[in-house]
Amino acid sequence: MNASEAEPPAGPGGAGGGELPAVAPQLRALRRRAGLTLEAAARSAGLSPAHLSRLETGQRQPSLPMLLALARIYGTTVSELLGEAAAERDAIVRAADMEPTRAGGWTYLQAGAPGRGMQALRVQVPYGAQGDMVRVHPGEEWLYVLKGRLRLRLGDTAHLLAPGDSAHFDSLTPHRLAAEDHDGVELLFVHTLLQSPTATLCLGPLTGELP
Repeated sequence: MNASEAEPPAGPGGAGGGELPAVAPQLRALRRRAGLTLEAAARSAGLSPAHLSRLETGQRQPSLPMLLALARIYGTTVSELLGEAAAERDAIVRAADMEPTRAGGWTYLQAGAPGRGMQALRVQVPYGAQGDMVRVHPGEEWLYVLKGRLRLRLGDTAHLLAPGDSAHFDSLTPHRLAAEDHDGVELLFVHTLLQSPTATLCLGPLTGELP
């Protein structure tokens, strides 16, 4: 056990003697919502699986650094980890409010509210950008081709999608997206992983059952 895991045991009535009663069930629920196994989440947080399990069952009280780390990994906030009600989100996203983010040649525009169980994006993929990047991560993905043609590889099978075509697949299936034409391709893209669209749409493979 490293120093970051040396937290005091919970007192009677749950974590920290009842000071953080909502944390334990929230930790497990949010980990599962993020599609992470106990082992994968513990590894990302620098904890042992046994220690994270004790946090999720209320046998240990998490420190603030642990809460911050887990909130980042699960794509949420410390407030939500503590069981506090989330602020009301606007259901409408106006085109004028979509600010583009660029990474690896791709352009991402948020098409949905942040912090929800699904992340909706409008994605512009130029020809030749990240065409050899294979993505494997927890969750599901749905995409719809708006303009251009998309070359989609799922496992060992390649598909060519034209405007109006869509795909819905398990994100643990190795997948690769590339624009077929020199004018690029534009997509509507929805995925269930609560992570940054530019930094963690491509994650290492995670396997195992969710305890």
